[in-house]
Amino acid sequence: MSNDHFDVLIVGAGLSGIGAAWHLQANCPERSYAILEGREAIGGTWDLFRYPGIRSDSDMYTLGYAFKPWREAKAIADGPSILKYVRDTARENGIEKHIRFSHLVKSASWSSEDALWTVEASVGGTLRKIRCSFLFLCGGYYSYEGGYTPDFAGAGSFKGQIVHPQNWPEDLDYAGKQVVVIGSGATAVTLVPEMAKTAAHVTMLQRSPTYVVSRPAEDALANSLRKWLPAMLAYNIIRWRNVLFGMWFFRMARNKPDAVKKNIIDMVRAQLGPDYDVATHFTPRYNPWDQRLCLVPDSDLFEALKADRASVVTDHIDSFTAKGVKLKSGQALPADIIVTATGLTLQVMNGLAISVDGRAIDPGQTLSYKGMMYEGVPNLASSFGYTNASWTLKCDLTCEYVCRLLNHMKRTGLRQATPHNADPTIGREPWLDFSSGYVQRAMEKFPKQGSKAPWKLHQNYVLDLMGLKYAKVDDGVLAFTNPRPTNAKVRVKVAA
Repeated sequence: MSNDHFDVLIVGAGLSGIGAAWHLQANCPERSYAILEGREAIGGTWDLFRYPGIRSDSDMYTLGYAFKPWREAKAIADGPSILKYVRDTARENGIEKHIRFSHLVKSASWSSEDALWTVEASVGGTLRKIRCSFLFLCGGYYSYEGGYTPDFAGAGSFKGQIVHPQNWPEDLDYAGKQVVVIGSGATAVTLVPEMAKTAAHVTMLQRSPTYVVSRPAEDALANSLRKWLPAMLAYNIIRWRNVLFGMWFFRMARNKPDAVKKNIIDMVRAQLGPDYDVATHFTPRYNPWDQRLCLVPDSDLFEALKADRASVVTDHIDSFTAKGVKLKSGQALPADIIVTATGLTLQVMNGLAISVDGRAIDPGQTLSYKGMMYEGVPNLASSFGYTNASWTLKCDLTCEYVCRLLNHMKRTGLRQATPHNADPTIGREPWLDFSSGYVQRAMEKFPKQGSKAPWKLHQNYVLDLMGLKYAKVDDGVLAFTNPRPTNAKVRVKVAA
């Protein structure tokens, strides 16, 4: 049975959206909710991306949900395993029946008079309106319409196939072919060793190097603990070990960048040997964690390079040619297939047009409250993970906070919660302090973070744990208004 009104609407049925639904069911069981998913499947990123070797670049003890232990042997998991984990969570907890597939959300308008959002979703080309009291955006941070590809000169003259990892053809045959992968980020370092297993040769073409760190795909301690301890206890021990190590490493990278840089480069040199040109191909010009580090499990990239099944070229592209890529240095790279692993197109607020009482909201002009709500925008939160740690760590905390907020509003009878900045000393800073190209291209459109709490984006799990899980909800910055009318009729809820 359908219903055009819900207490909570969740946008996105990926890792974040399924997690949000679980938290709502566990902590706000009386709330009605629905998940609007633009595609026809659960899984988000882990269903969308189909390129060879797709995997996490974070360990599953922190990328996994706080409430559901990761039980597989590999901590650095492949995409299909992660997709199964997300879908199992939805099935085991009865979340699937709440999902409305092929509902591509386009806009949301808030009415203070009604204390409701009216959300418009495209369903088969027709706009459908659904109302809710609270809107929870869990659709990730990039556009599903397509990734970012620069305008390469001569691209039209290339006789082979050009592929972006976000739109990987199911029938792409690269066995025995010459492949050039343009890029040096997480996608490129995943693709190169996987494609090199059957391709004639794979060249990773980069303008500049990225920090690459190897670690075992399996966590020996985690696998050992599961044999002797209950699954949840073992999971939490490893989760906290990894959280604390990640925080320590990030702090070291920021406080002693030269020492951390030397350590990373030395590890690469140990992998590739003294004759490899590590200075050119694996020594970035920036400091560690100015951009995200790339993780390679079991040294697979380095093994492919040592076996001469793959190579790295550091240069700038002059143009594409009929037979490959011509570089600024004059070198020509032959290619049958060119993969443009050149980044994502970031998208703010899931690409929705947002208005409040008829006033259009420009996200780039707002301040972000606790990294999840927005100045002047009532009853809306977004799930946005960490850039220096696993995405889900922050999303779990955000979901817990949203549930605390909803329960506070129910207790007080107030229907509207709006972040409001009354402090003139709050400075405005970019949402993310990251030098990556895909981030810099979009930051102007993103909300700003403030110079101090609760507008500051910490990128620190422990600080967020205190600020989202334990701090007071009614903090004097989040304004609670719009009391429930005393003569309001009790609405009968209908399950989705």
